[in-house]
Amino acid sequence: MIQCIGLPLTLILRVRKKEQNLCLQDPFFILENLKAQRMRSNSRSFWLCTILLILLMSATESDVQRRKKVIFFGDSITQAGVQPGGYITMMQDALRVEKQDVNYELIGAGIGGNKIYDLYLRMDEDVIAKNPDIVIIYVGVNDVWHKQSYGTGTDPDKFEKFYTAVIDKLLKRNIRVVLATPACIGERTDFSNQQDGDLNKYSNIIRGFAEKYNLPLVDLRKAFLDYNLNSNPENKESGILTTDRVHLNAAGNKLVAEKMWESIKPL
Repeated sequence: MIQCIGLPLTLILRVRKKEQNLCLQDPFFILENLKAQRMRSNSRSFWLCTILLILLMSATESDVQRRKKVIFFGDSITQAGVQPGGYITMMQDALRVEKQDVNYELIGAGIGGNKIYDLYLRMDEDVIAKNPDIVIIYVGVNDVWHKQSYGTGTDPDKFEKFYTAVIDKLLKRNIRVVLATPACIGERTDFSNQQDGDLNKYSNIIRGFAEKYNLPLVDLRKAFLDYNLNSNPENKESGILTTDRVHLNAAGNKLVAEKMWESIKPL
């Protein structure tokens, strides 16, 4: 272009136009031009896809980090809790209605007949390996009940030792722990149920742990007694909150779900 300085402008324009026409008629020029355009287009598509993938991965990681994993660790009451109408299922349904299910993952880890030492023996595989944020320890009925029914209950001193070991092992892994007292073995409100004395004693042990470790407490023992005082005027042994003095009916599951959620929600 510098060589063209001094030539008439009209001549310069005619020469440029002629050059452009020649280039457009050259198949090699056209092919190379198309290749260059395709490379530029592919490059833009690649970077656009990369950016979208990064954004998607970031959103997914954010959702996973935000979702709290909650494990309910217990016996047959918790095992039934994941069934239709169970207290864990009720909580999941309530979270879904409130659009909170994206924030919580509820897992039942209950096995029928379990006592506190059973929980200790299986906690590595059934709880710790799942990396929970929160664990609710809901046990104690069989430790008392099986003394009379099978002669295989748990003495208070052993109950304390195993319960302490479970709490310590969870806390050392920075897992938040919630304690729950055993609700009932019989629903009579005048403390005439055969094992009321032991159940109150073991519930007091758990209340002591909640105070000692400064842990949230779901006091189901108190909640069930209060409910029956208002709703069991005939002093029935079962049928108000339980089907068989121990395992929960619909009202019992609803009450446990409500009390559990009250303790989990602030965490």
